[in-house]
Amino acid sequence: MSYSSARHCLQEVFGYSAFRGEQQAVVEHIVAGGDALVLMPTGGGKSLCYQLPALLRDGVAIIVSPLIALMQDQVDTLQQLGIAAAFLNSSLDAQQANTITDRLLQGELKILYVAPERLLTGNFSYLLEQLDQRVGIALFAIDEAHCVSQWGHDFRPEYRKLTALHERFPKVPRIALTATADAPTRAEIVERLNLEQAHQFVSSFDRPNIRYRITQKNNARQQLEAFLEAEHPNDAGIVYCLSRRKVEETAEWLQSRGWNALPYHAGLDASIRNTNQHRFLREEGIIMVATIAFGMGIDKPNVRFVAHLDLPKSMESYYQETGRAGRDGLPANAWMTYGLGDVVSMRQMLDSSDAPEERKQVERKKLDALLGFCESTGCRHQTILRYFGEQHDGNCRQCDNCLEPVDTWNATQAAQMALSCVYRTGQRFGVVHLIDVLLGRQNSRVEQFQHHQLSTFGIGKALSQQQWSSVFRQLVSGGFLQTDIEAYGGIKLTEASRPVLRNEVEVWLRRDEDTSKRRSSKAERGARVKEGYAEANEDPLWHALKAKRTELAKEQGVPPYVIFHDSTLLEILNQKPGSLTDMGNISGIGQAKLTRYGDDFLQVLEDFANGAG
Repeated sequence: MSYSSARHCLQEVFGYSAFRGEQQAVVEHIVAGGDALVLMPTGGGKSLCYQLPALLRDGVAIIVSPLIALMQDQVDTLQQLGIAAAFLNSSLDAQQANTITDRLLQGELKILYVAPERLLTGNFSYLLEQLDQRVGIALFAIDEAHCVSQWGHDFRPEYRKLTALHERFPKVPRIALTATADAPTRAEIVERLNLEQAHQFVSSFDRPNIRYRITQKNNARQQLEAFLEAEHPNDAGIVYCLSRRKVEETAEWLQSRGWNALPYHAGLDASIRNTNQHRFLREEGIIMVATIAFGMGIDKPNVRFVAHLDLPKSMESYYQETGRAGRDGLPANAWMTYGLGDVVSMRQMLDSSDAPEERKQVERKKLDALLGFCESTGCRHQTILRYFGEQHDGNCRQCDNCLEPVDTWNATQAAQMALSCVYRTGQRFGVVHLIDVLLGRQNSRVEQFQHHQLSTFGIGKALSQQQWSSVFRQLVSGGFLQTDIEAYGGIKLTEASRPVLRNEVEVWLRRDEDTSKRRSSKAERGARVKEGYAEANEDPLWHALKAKRTELAKEQGVPPYVIFHDSTLLEILNQKPGSLTDMGNISGIGQAKLTRYGDDFLQVLEDFANGAG
């Protein structure tokens, strides 16, 4: 293949008329032989940053990828575009691996995906030397580069040895890519991969198509189902839970309620995990209930929602996990239900871990940033972007706080009551007991510890149990109270509580809405969230186009989105092209896909135009 320019290649092969964001600058830098570190949000088009240079440079591009599922997905997608691509990993038998090796050395491949473990073996090192001499190496791409960071939950020690690539092949350009990296992680990537001289391309971390919403936890399962019914009755999505047990119980409960839900966690048998992942990628409308073991490398573009039933570990985790929704650029939801129990659980897990104190301090700061995000009354998009060192001005109109501004109230007196109650009960009891004391509930436990005789007994009757729960949750997340691991869930005062008790500072808290009011508005928001995507779901032609896509995908054993993304189908639905030339102008349809599928989809349109649909 020969292309006169990067833009020509972009149009002919990938079917796009223009680059997005920093893509063109990255591509031109790599084609010219430069090294690069690319930070770009999920769905921002990172893969194109190395796939297109691979076609424009002589030789074979070697892509280091941490997950087998991601390799298979990427290779399926590239082959649909007419690009000679393959992978080498443990899923292949010896004969299959030998066949790919032969094709590689004969110059029949342009892109090869390989796991970092295999890349560093002696046999593969010898293969690279032969490849360099016979065919040439176009570039090295290190995907999911944050795996090099010891502070991340995706840490892969093999990534730290990838500097060997530059040492042995100093003239081959390298591109390291990641969808999420705060300043310390970015610095670690540069240091560990010897990318000090590399040009850094940092795209905006904003995902304007994602609507962020955090709701106060009050029967999380029923809240989840209300959200699904109102906004995602037939959509694919991911529900994250903290524990394996909760994953299985939630998946079973959703199944019993008629939802097409599957579990996924590291404790499941590998065959079950693979089957469930395969179904999620290849079938429509599957809900994956999972721990964080599921997600990295999942390239399904039409995930319409990510829901959290438990608090993530950090802002990075939250951003990365929610970023798996809406990769196709169409509207998507990031929904989380959150309560005081989440804060207590996460802090207990952190404090009781075997990690060194230095690591714990880092993780505490990250958790505090996430809690601040949850309790924020400002724009969610702005809060996320500030965390990653980026500014965002104005009302996003894509988060709960901007769509339904939250009231705040002067909670100084209530905070003093709560803090005083913690102090007078001995700083070793949980929130349920403390609220009983404040509300003047003379039950057996209160009497057992003679807390009905305290001055704080019954002083908080002006507030409801739900309101007191909100006060305690915000005092914990605000750092005025902390969990005491030795008291098994009890809470105690921090230094920050002293000026509050002395009446030296005011405490302003968000006024949580009544949950019944919050539920009543969900259906209204659900009608807005999809903006055109919802209308498509009501159109019989849309379902006919999706059915044709599914039919073609099953014939080839690939996920439907490998044929066309939903965004491409939506453009076909709206534009209704009448010829192959018109079809070729649809975004996402390159020459290979036009030749392979153009007539099939034109026939669907023609059948409907003639009333046969």
